[in-house]
Amino acid sequence: MSTHMLGLGSKFPAFEKIAVVSLEKDKEFATITAEDHKKDGKWMVMFWWPKDFTFVCPTEIAEFNRRAGDFSDRDAVLIGASTDSEFVHAAWRRDHDDLRGLKFPMLADTSKSLAEELGILTEDEKVAYRVTYIADQDGIIRWVSANDLSVGRNVDEVLRVLDALQTDELCPCNWKAGEATL
Repeated sequence: MSTHMLGLGSKFPAFEKIAVVSLEKDKEFATITAEDHKKDGKWMVMFWWPKDFTFVCPTEIAEFNRRAGDFSDRDAVLIGASTDSEFVHAAWRRDHDDLRGLKFPMLADTSKSLAEELGILTEDEKVAYRVTYIADQDGIIRWVSANDLSVGRNVDEVLRVLDALQTDELCPCNWKAGEATL
């Protein structure tokens, strides 16, 4: 298993995984690949959480969902992921009020192959850390952020960094969209 987290400038690994995309009967699952966002000329934001049916994770997932339109407005495909199965994802979505109306897929990496290739699995339980990747239209990783299992991430910061990367300019500390670049 890799102990080195895949980082900036690396090509995001190829993957083909099942994801929960709906709660509608017979339309719950779809296959998601690393090529989907590239063929549409979009950026990809993939955020990982450790386990379904936990406490910090739904606060993050709900906030990403609340901001899903902001990612779409920036031509970015948003994907949530964990090493739980698609059936666990679907059950959690049905069970949790904040997760029923998700506007992005919940990717199931049950083999842990993608998380392993990314180098984001914990040593003990082999669950994913809270890691967020931004990959450009060519599938090149342009930003990585990792949080310990107990700390939720800041969705505003993910959007701020996406905005900055998409300017293709030099952006100073605390830069926000609409401000002057260097």
